[in-house]
Amino acid sequence: MAQARNVHEYIEKQRKAIDSNPECGMSRYNLATALLGLRKFDEAEEELLEAVRCSPTLAEAYVQLGGLCLQKGDLDGCLAYNEKSVTVRAGFFEGYGNIGFVQLQKGKIDEAIYALEKAIRFNPNFIQARATLANAYLMKGDVDQSIEINLKALEVDSEFPFAHNNLAICYLEKGDCELAEKHCKKAMALGYEVAPEIIEEIEKCKTA
Repeated sequence: MAQARNVHEYIEKQRKAIDSNPECGMSRYNLATALLGLRKFDEAEEELLEAVRCSPTLAEAYVQLGGLCLQKGDLDGCLAYNEKSVTVRAGFFEGYGNIGFVQLQKGKIDEAIYALEKAIRFNPNFIQARATLANAYLMKGDVDQSIEINLKALEVDSEFPFAHNNLAICYLEKGDCELAEKHCKKAMALGYEVAPEIIEEIEKCKTA
């Protein structure tokens, strides 16, 4: 209850800030993020659009708008907003990471790899981008490169389940049942829902 009250108080504070300065993009962005937390997506979208109108270089607002597009299944809209975010702010790693994710969803593997490598160059600790990049290389058929990138992701966070799941698939591809099982078990222990087909393939691999 206290948390909900705090959110509503925060929203009221941002609305007052906007009333006193309607052209403050940051206040509108802050209001939008609070509205997103309450799942008031339409209101949040309106505020985000106003935020970028007031502050055209507010890269985070473009990323949030992209997220709203993704939620609606609009990959092209999501891509366009994230491309805008890296245009208005050079080296904006989050935007590049999202571009890579969307390009991978669209089946454009090389474009995804290009964007994800940029994201990591600007922020080497961006573990989600590393894991997505590893997935892109796996989809491209470069298993060794995928393994290398997943292992680097685990250097950032050894408890990152997605990387363990990726490694289970990679080692299965290489016929290394022991390492595949090890990473599969680790992913599951960390709460990741490993696909039943992967578990089944690992069992087959062990008895082959």
